[in-house]
Amino acid sequence: MLEFDGSGAIFAAIGVATIVAALLPRVLGRAPISMPIVFLGAGILGFTLLPDLPDPDPLAHPEVALHLTEICVIVSLMGAGLAINRRPSLRGWSTTWRLLAITMPLSMLAIGLLGWAVLGLGVASAVLLAAALAPTDPVLATEVQVSEPVTDAEAQDDEARFALTSEAGLNDGLAFPFTYAAILISLVGVAPNAWLGEWAVVDLAWRLTIGIGIGYLVGRLLGKLFFSSMSQRLNLTTQSEGFVALAATFLAYGATESAEGYGFIAVFVCACSMRGSERNHGYHAVLHTFVEQIERLLTIAVVVLLGGAVARGLFDDIRLLDVLVVAVFLLVIRPVAGWIGLTPGKTGPGERAVISFFGVRGVGSLFYIAFALDEGEFPGGEHLWALVSLVVVGSILVHGITAAPTMALLDRRRRRVAERRGDGDTEDSIAATPA
Repeated sequence: MLEFDGSGAIFAAIGVATIVAALLPRVLGRAPISMPIVFLGAGILGFTLLPDLPDPDPLAHPEVALHLTEICVIVSLMGAGLAINRRPSLRGWSTTWRLLAITMPLSMLAIGLLGWAVLGLGVASAVLLAAALAPTDPVLATEVQVSEPVTDAEAQDDEARFALTSEAGLNDGLAFPFTYAAILISLVGVAPNAWLGEWAVVDLAWRLTIGIGIGYLVGRLLGKLFFSSMSQRLNLTTQSEGFVALAATFLAYGATESAEGYGFIAVFVCACSMRGSERNHGYHAVLHTFVEQIERLLTIAVVVLLGGAVARGLFDDIRLLDVLVVAVFLLVIRPVAGWIGLTPGKTGPGERAVISFFGVRGVGSLFYIAFALDEGEFPGGEHLWALVSLVVVGSILVHGITAAPTMALLDRRRRRVAERRGDGDTEDSIAATPA
């Protein structure tokens, strides 16, 4: 008698998902639905209808959850860094610095207080919740980020897409010190004299410095290798393949983690450093395209498994109060903190509203929860997983539905401003004008 081959069905499903991933962005176009929404629904449906599929519970498979989200984030950080066309500078990146220095701390403070005072979490768990929800996401936010590197020396990223891309590239790593703070509090207690000194010296100063330094050095070395006069003579950039971007990703990440630094920071800095070695070379587009394809496949895996976990009961213990707190975070805290952080600034009200609203939460948040629960002692880890996953699912739905039409509207307004002024679609003329 023939028996149902479950592994064969899984491989077939992977094949179908890969084909859909290749075609879906073109099919959806500017429709008010994103690829993560489709695959989240597919995960929920598939794991509901096929009870024999493996259990996707992240608490039952902590190593898989940790390393799958880790790889997904670092690949997406390389893609984000390669896509940015603007040179790093204090003035040119002023919107990014405001988001990191003002918006991110305000958001963390608000969600930490809500977790402690409203949800009844302990101090360590509240700090962890704030840290896990601190980073905006370079994985699920492709619709509102810079799409690709360009070779035109005069090209500029519009302020909204640039700000959301650069913010996601940097705050995914900047959330790490606060995650370590939560872990230390969970292990040694709340008293600052038990953990603050070590945290400030090691987890804040040392790890950040090492991440920035190694990322920059690796990026510069690889940039010299591929964009020097010798590489031109040897045709390295014409004969090399896009998977060099993966080599750069893992080299920067691995070297930095070995030196006890923040690998997330290193990967993004490495990508920006490589991009800066020769900004107008077409090989950047080759690297970015390859990374984007790998990122898309990893995103599918994470989102489908998240949908499967939801179908198998991840949200069974979620209360109405939890839903209200998540809604407040997505619809009130991030937008208000973003508006405060960007006022005054170089953005007009329209761009400011878009940047403030689209603080997409995603795979980075899932990684931080998986990492912290593996390293620290947090009672009620199931509830923390459910809370963060609910934020991610809410962000996939809310931001996924609104991203395409919102960015299309913003682009039309920007074009109208440029046409009205008659001075072209320049960053300076549009960014300072109310959209």
